[in-house]
Amino acid sequence: MMMTFRAAMVIARRDYVATVWSRAFLFFLLGPLFPIIFGMLFGAIGSRMGEKPEIPTIAVIAAPAEYQALLAAHDRLGNAFPLARLAAEAPGSNPDRLLDRPGIVAVLDQLSTSPRLTGTEAAIAANGSALRLIVDDMRRAERLGSLEPTILKTRPIAHHAPATADHRADLARGVQLLLLLLTMILAGMLLSNLIEEKSSKVIEILAAAVPVDAIFLGKLVAMLGMSLTGITVWATIALTATGIFAPYLLTALATPAVGWPVFIALGIAYFIACYLLLGALFLGIGGQAATVREVQTLSMPVTMGQLIVFALAAASVEDPDNFVARIAAIFPWSSPFTMIGRAALRPEIWPHFIALIWQGLWITLIIRVSAGFFRRSVLKSGKPRRWFRRRAET
Repeated sequence: MMMTFRAAMVIARRDYVATVWSRAFLFFLLGPLFPIIFGMLFGAIGSRMGEKPEIPTIAVIAAPAEYQALLAAHDRLGNAFPLARLAAEAPGSNPDRLLDRPGIVAVLDQLSTSPRLTGTEAAIAANGSALRLIVDDMRRAERLGSLEPTILKTRPIAHHAPATADHRADLARGVQLLLLLLTMILAGMLLSNLIEEKSSKVIEILAAAVPVDAIFLGKLVAMLGMSLTGITVWATIALTATGIFAPYLLTALATPAVGWPVFIALGIAYFIACYLLLGALFLGIGGQAATVREVQTLSMPVTMGQLIVFALAAASVEDPDNFVARIAAIFPWSSPFTMIGRAALRPEIWPHFIALIWQGLWITLIIRVSAGFFRRSVLKSGKPRRWFRRRAET
């Protein structure tokens, strides 16, 4: 077993270096970036062409009479310079919860005693001076307190993205779709790589030096490493470009229920599990084919099946605890999609440990079964089934 593992690592290192240190891999890295760049470019052009200046909204926690007096002062000063829109909220409302609502950038409360503005530092800097003038005009008009200039207290808070159920559900669906696209694009490369080495007799040369199971496992590990390398490069470029050109996109994302560090770690773990499950299946299929056309024919049912399990996992986003969600979490090929969606919606960590152990057991089983098919079909080795032997004897 240890000898097979060492041989597999040698094969993995050989395939990884040969793939990554090649010009073709550079073009492979650049390929997905072009549609993203053009999409962002045309999207930015289109948004600017139809863009209208959005007026921020300030939530005001006050009694109806106080709010009407503040609104009158707002209207009086609105002719002099542009002001933020005001929205009335009932007394006793929580300012932090109000900031979770889309469009609300700050909250004004305690009008009759000591006015206070809650929001991010950017929102306070943009609206604080105007609101102080509005409150001052209201207090003078209503003769509230002294005639001294109003002192507007501020309560800066760290910016946080909306964490409502709808935003987290959108995050879950988006990550599930991203996981599907990555696994389908990257796992499919195993098929073409295997066909090339079968046609050039490279596999037969390798089989003379190392066990066939080591070849199978090594190729799977090498392509997984190549996939993680590509994802790292794409993620680095995407985050850098977003931080420079559209930083608001990063802050607009909802915070997953388990938190970003755990969510990212789980995303990597579930991608590896999904890739190994699908990649081992693709390698087993690739071993049955002798031409590229046969590979395409054999991989079509797997692709359709992957879309079906993705639909099953996507249906579990609405309620991660219902019967459909449990079936999707148990079925091995839909389990990674379902559980990464659950990580965005539910804060519990322990189900993910159980899911990863369960997926690991299925990965071991699928690799062993696919390696058996790989051994029989590629090199025509291995023990034939008893049924065929009896038929040959007759």
